[in-house]
Amino acid sequence: MDLIVFVALVVIGFVAGRIAERRHYASIRRREAALRDIQVFATRFPPTLEPRPQRLVAGSVVVSDDYFKRVVAGLQQWIGGRLRSYESLIDRARREAVLRMKAEAQAFGATTIVNVKFQTFAVGGKKNGSLKAVEVLAWGTAIGRA
Repeated sequence: MDLIVFVALVVIGFVAGRIAERRHYASIRRREAALRDIQVFATRFPPTLEPRPQRLVAGSVVVSDDYFKRVVAGLQQWIGGRLRSYESLIDRARREAVLRMKAEAQAFGATTIVNVKFQTFAVGGKKNGSLKAVEVLAWGTAIGRA
């Protein structure tokens, strides 16, 4: 009976997690297209040196894993290698943080963000080697129109 419950939870976690992940990626792609005019640079200085209004902008997001990812990552740690189940989690969090930073820059009237940095945090700690959630913070200097 315990095995049936475990398998059912894994299947439900897999299906629900896939649906949520696909919806989030679709949302990310739509918003990336809408905000594509705001350029993002990791370089410290803007492409042009003319004086423009500047402001610190940031985007932060916390994305939780699903039950399936947690089970797969736990099994993967016994085998070793890449934790592919968490790679999409980090990718979604990073892209979402950049989108939130761009939205703040757009509200400021910026066309460019320079000196972009990222910080990633494990939220909720790690229990039995599995991650509960990840926070990604993206920040940079928004350069407004002259």
